[in-house]
Amino acid sequence: MIKLNKDAENASKTTPNNEKKVYKTLDLFAGIGGVRIGFERAGFTTVFGNDIDHYCKVTYNLNFKEVPLTVEDIAKIKSDDIPSFDILLGGFPCQPFSIAGYRRGFLDTGRGDLFFEIVRILRDKKPEALFLENVKNLKSHDKGRTFKIISEALKDLGYHIKVEVLNSMKHGNIPQNRERVFIVGFKSKKNLDAFKFPETVLLTKSIKDILETDVDKKYYYHNNSIYPQLDKEVVSDECVYQWRRKYVRENKSGVCPTLTANMGTGGHNVPLIRDFHGVRKLTPRECARLQGFPDEYKFPLELTDSKLYKQIGNSVTITVIERVAKQIKNALVD
Repeated sequence: MIKLNKDAENASKTTPNNEKKVYKTLDLFAGIGGVRIGFERAGFTTVFGNDIDHYCKVTYNLNFKEVPLTVEDIAKIKSDDIPSFDILLGGFPCQPFSIAGYRRGFLDTGRGDLFFEIVRILRDKKPEALFLENVKNLKSHDKGRTFKIISEALKDLGYHIKVEVLNSMKHGNIPQNRERVFIVGFKSKKNLDAFKFPETVLLTKSIKDILETDVDKKYYYHNNSIYPQLDKEVVSDECVYQWRRKYVRENKSGVCPTLTANMGTGGHNVPLIRDFHGVRKLTPRECARLQGFPDEYKFPLELTDSKLYKQIGNSVTITVIERVAKQIKNALVD
């Protein structure tokens, strides 16, 4: 099980002489638990986790022995069967709204319309707060109409919301250029006024800080037909590159481009780097570090790399989540 830091452990404990409330979270569309880790580090307690992906369950339950993942279509779970909670967490499926997807939004039956399951649960359970995460493009999708539907639905339920786009490299001290939109809502206007999204922080970590030292030869391109071109164009050991079918793209910002679920569909979708031994793709562990996962987080040996790449690309940057969660905690306490 993932260990919380000492502050989070102390914050989550109650004693007869300490009347601090333990805030309970509902972890929806949980994936492999990135949002959960961030909130538990901030002192929240998870009471229920759900996802529809059986492979995610294998990874999630390997790391969370208490309150394991329930695998079921959320539309089939009755609100009465969900335990009481204070904050709904939902990194609801982003593919319908992503620039890289088909932009079908709510027309993407089974994914885009899952937001309305969030609405149902909020309506029936009436938690104090909510935290939603999605791709940056959600705000502009369908000329802003999609986001208008989302914000008006939340307001109709009585939630006051704030919205902000945060970047992993600017708000999480992680060398990944990953922009996501965050929606935070409270039943109490006072709580909302007390809440502020985290400020930017200095990026002190580099790509070299996340690299492994002993890498299996299977990650190298030495025996691949495109290796001569990669060897010629992947020249710096301080940059991250991408293979774009016929050419190499250098990420000139010095950080990793956004990790995506497509990494699980083929090696060329995984970012490339040069190290002492040659040109290779990032390993699953390195990608996990680029999402802020601690090294003690376990990945199942029985899952293929393609499954792991997909899980990590679909996850969140934990350090960003933790900072937002702490701000939510402060607002609730105030």
